[in-house]
Amino acid sequence: MKRQEKTFFVANLTEELKSASALVLINYLGLSVKMQQDLKARLKEVGASFTVVKNTLFALAGKAAKIPEETLKDTVLQGPLALIITESDPIAPLYVLAKFAKEHETPQLKVGIIEGTFQDKEDLTELSKLLSKNTLYSQVIGTIANPMYGLVSILEANLQKLIYIIQKYRTKKV
Repeated sequence: MKRQEKTFFVANLTEELKSASALVLINYLGLSVKMQQDLKARLKEVGASFTVVKNTLFALAGKAAKIPEETLKDTVLQGPLALIITESDPIAPLYVLAKFAKEHETPQLKVGIIEGTFQDKEDLTELSKLLSKNTLYSQVIGTIANPMYGLVSILEANLQKLIYIIQKYRTKKV
């Protein structure tokens, strides 16, 4: 990459980092090209992107985007580095990565930033076991709505009993 291309790349990456709801750094060592394409396709389905990036360029973009310093440590920025970025559901890419890692035993999570909070490898692994936000929202709504359905059923049953009694009373009078 020429110097001018690097500057342009860092500027674009900085903007992506600023607008991301989540970013995850992974060690992609051991991923064949075909596996990378498969992972990219899976991540695209959940609104995330997979980018292989040089450590130095990521460090420059990270400093410009003012991401947490823990992410830019030398211990993190060693070896092959790929970046997973999403602007939508921050947990969905982690779920995809965990499922992919189970199938292929690679890639390895390094660190990440989920909704502005630094997460280490263990935290990311725990978060990958959670359900997506939409699923959790639907479960909460279902839990809240369930008693209302019960109340409606009880009231409806009482109305049916009342109608039955009125019909029986009407048939006796006639």
